[in-house]
Amino acid sequence: MGYGSSGRILRVDLTRGECAFDSIDDDTYRLYPGGKALAAYLLLRELPAGVDPLSPDNVLVFACGLLTGAPISTASRFTVAARSPLTGAYGESEAGGYWGPELKMAGVEAIVVKGRAPEPVYLSIDESGVALRPAAHLWGRDPQEVQQDIRAELGDKFVRVLQIGRGGERMVRYAALTNELTHFNGRAGMGAVLGSKNLKAIAVRGKTRYVKQAHEPRPINDLGAQLGRRVKDQPQAWDLQLKGTPSLMEVLNAAGMLPTRNFREGVFEGIDKICWSAYERDILVDRGTCYSCAIKCKREVEVKDGPYATQRAYGGPEYETLQGFGGYCGVDNLQAIAKANELCNRHVLDTISTASTIAFAMECFEAGLIGPEDTGGLDLRFGNADAMLAAIDLIARREGIGDLLSHGTRHAAAVIGRGAERFAIHVKGQELPMHDPRGKVGVGLGYAVGEVGADHLYAMHDTLFANPESVGFKAAQPLGVESLSVYELGERKARNYAILENWTSFGKVVGLCFFGPAPRSFIRIDEVVSTVRAATGWDFSLEEALRIGERATNLARAFNVRCGLGPDADRLPDRLFEPLPAGPMAGIGISRPDFEATVQALYRLKGWNPATAAPTRERLRALDVEWVAELIEA
Repeated sequence: MGYGSSGRILRVDLTRGECAFDSIDDDTYRLYPGGKALAAYLLLRELPAGVDPLSPDNVLVFACGLLTGAPISTASRFTVAARSPLTGAYGESEAGGYWGPELKMAGVEAIVVKGRAPEPVYLSIDESGVALRPAAHLWGRDPQEVQQDIRAELGDKFVRVLQIGRGGERMVRYAALTNELTHFNGRAGMGAVLGSKNLKAIAVRGKTRYVKQAHEPRPINDLGAQLGRRVKDQPQAWDLQLKGTPSLMEVLNAAGMLPTRNFREGVFEGIDKICWSAYERDILVDRGTCYSCAIKCKREVEVKDGPYATQRAYGGPEYETLQGFGGYCGVDNLQAIAKANELCNRHVLDTISTASTIAFAMECFEAGLIGPEDTGGLDLRFGNADAMLAAIDLIARREGIGDLLSHGTRHAAAVIGRGAERFAIHVKGQELPMHDPRGKVGVGLGYAVGEVGADHLYAMHDTLFANPESVGFKAAQPLGVESLSVYELGERKARNYAILENWTSFGKVVGLCFFGPAPRSFIRIDEVVSTVRAATGWDFSLEEALRIGERATNLARAFNVRCGLGPDADRLPDRLFEPLPAGPMAGIGISRPDFEATVQALYRLKGWNPATAAPTRERLRALDVEWVAELIEA
């Protein structure tokens, strides 16, 4: 293997209790250089069509990005992918923190997990070898205790632990993974897949620094130092360091597009009680970060006493969680929201899907579709913080109404019936994040066509490009995007989206956080390209970066085509086509005909067949993956 990668893939057969190393050759790695691309490639190659996501036959892939572990800000991400138990389609989730860099430093690029252990186990990895160890004594315990015990068993306090919680053990279909207690592979139910395999945790210890694998270490070290100084000079990066993502609360509320009460409204009357100023004053105790990152966007909170007492060990609510358990559930009690965050993190549940599913249940309750006899006596109305917290525990334990809600809104709505489907706000079975596409329609395109279902990290958001004088738009110029209104639909918006999706996908391939590269933040586009060049020694260009991103997206789309998904799956919930009732965006909804025409334009730009939403053989050939056409046609 060349520079920038060890080329080693660890294969784990849990049924047999066997672990062995394989390798990936240089030519293959150039096409799929880590992260999203490598994970999708391995899944397509090794996972048969039609496999039950919670069966031993599902394949789970962990893949470091090409730059994961490089000593530059935001290069900490890794991908986890499998067939999703929430959507039945391609499932993928990225996380930062420290586990991914540690895996890279242990000389492992990816882990492929198959089968099911007869009893709970955890996997330990270091430079001397790998082992499957008993984990029955860790089952059902809090992540903090599990992490402490694994470190004690291995005799090393610096071991990094990736683990599931009670949600994954009980196979809640949106259970997550956590590393270091505060960093999450949140979406698509990857924790449930680990739980179905009786794999409690993966503990990693590595000592070979990234720059020792790099072709030219000095430019990478120099960029890391520059970014540490630059963070306060770039307004978007500085805002993230100072306030973190909770600062979005006031911004989106003032714009009238803060998703409230299950996307019925765009403003929340209790905003002053849960916005950043209240957060900073009442619950913030510290700021955390990921490996080698100068942004430090993570918040740590603590509530010392009372009914909502909260430990700082489990971090603090970021924007999605803050608004999900805040205005989205009609709750204006900041301490209760902090408790909701802690409960989800203790149980290791995706906060977006958990909050969204509870908000769905609240609307069903208020509409009379479910009642106290269904909820175990819970008065599950919008604004009832205590009922919301009780529902989180019930979901994690799959007890009472929590068992139904543990399957997600799509399944719950089908069971409840009587029109409950109109309250289930999801795409492909995955619940929407806290960004209203009525105020930025490009985000809606990502929700609709994204292979994992609704996700807000498929492309940079329209608001960055509305003003041609903005920092974000100017930083995006090497990509060739246009400055467009946040409401505009049509060919130009489809083109912008396609470019930005390729660039964002490339970030997931190389392991960079959404908050790192321009146009979202402070690493210039040319610096990303030159860092890949320094790491690998490749004659690398922006054009190749965009092709790698596009290739990864096409592999994931091909996975979904094999699962039977077609154009009908690429649609938004009906509610988003309804105008908002009040606030600055009162009367604004998405035009269904214009949106559907834009999706068709996007298919054409991508080289996808509009009748099937599948990549054409010609496009796959142009991306050097014509072998994928055989899978689609079969």
